[in-house]
Amino acid sequence: MRTDIFARLDREPEPPKIETPRMSRHRIALFGGTLAFYLAIVLAVLVSSWLVALDWKVMLFRPYQQWPELHAFLDYYVVLGQRGPTAVMVAAWLGWRSWRQHTLRPLLTLGASLLLLNLSVGAVKLGLGRLGPHYATEIGSAELFAGGDIFPSGHTANAVVTWGILAYLATTPRARRYLSALSAFVSLGVGLTTVYIGTHWLSDVLLGWAAGLLILLALPWFEPLITRTEVLVLSVREQWRARRRLRKSAPAAPEAPAAPEPVMLHQALGAGAEGPRSAADRGPAPGTAGPAGHPGTAARTRAHPVRAERPPLTPGGSRRPPHADRSPRNSAGPPRPVAGGPVAP
Repeated sequence: MRTDIFARLDREPEPPKIETPRMSRHRIALFGGTLAFYLAIVLAVLVSSWLVALDWKVMLFRPYQQWPELHAFLDYYVVLGQRGPTAVMVAAWLGWRSWRQHTLRPLLTLGASLLLLNLSVGAVKLGLGRLGPHYATEIGSAELFAGGDIFPSGHTANAVVTWGILAYLATTPRARRYLSALSAFVSLGVGLTTVYIGTHWLSDVLLGWAAGLLILLALPWFEPLITRTEVLVLSVREQWRARRRLRKSAPAAPEAPAAPEPVMLHQALGAGAEGPRSAADRGPAPGTAGPAGHPGTAARTRAHPVRAERPPLTPGGSRRPPHADRSPRNSAGPPRPVAGGPVAP
């Protein structure tokens, strides 16, 4: 068993037993207080109270002109509140945790929190339609219902949720305390940076902090839904794996039999090519001499075997008709013996 620090990077043999947060009385009290603060900020902006006047004072103070040496650094620091880069970084970390602990809860919790953030913050942004400081048209006005989308601050709310989810998913109280302090520092810095650059009013940042904190405090209510989703996803994965193993273990289907090839049969030696004929037409049997005076009789008595790979040959012999004024060639002596047969007397 490994005992060094790198042993924590290995995959655990089985899922750890991690207690999920519950909606305790303390959490419910925090949720109620944060919701009241959220509604108070919205009401103060709607009635153009002292908070709107403070927004204008901070904007006209122009912090980016008072401390220009911080501008270059804060341009990079504010990226910690952008949705894309922060979601990729946190999802990579939580994905490794999901693989190591054999559970999908970290990734599903991150997805649920970002979905709640988009729905809640996006609805208020579009509903109030507030313009930012760079597009303000009337000094002292709340700039509401003018087609804008900066109230509440999306950068600030996203920083609270994205970095706060690390503390929410911590497995030990010590890690939860450290990560809570880190996420609070990052989200406060991102919110104040947007005010420094001049992209948000101060009230936008206050409402963004409250919106992100409300989502983190309400996550225990969605834990049963996250658990059911994890069970469903894992069951679908197991079914897919079972079907894949079944396909690999199933025998291959038998192939269709090939068409039979034609077989070349050898013809019997000595078979004629002219079909059945009478004995008189075929002539004398091989090995016997034909009648004297008939030309080509001895030659026609020879057997002509037929080769299987070639077409049968035409029987030999002279095809010229006999002439009365010529004597046959075989009249000078007895007929020559046929090859393979006895000599005629």
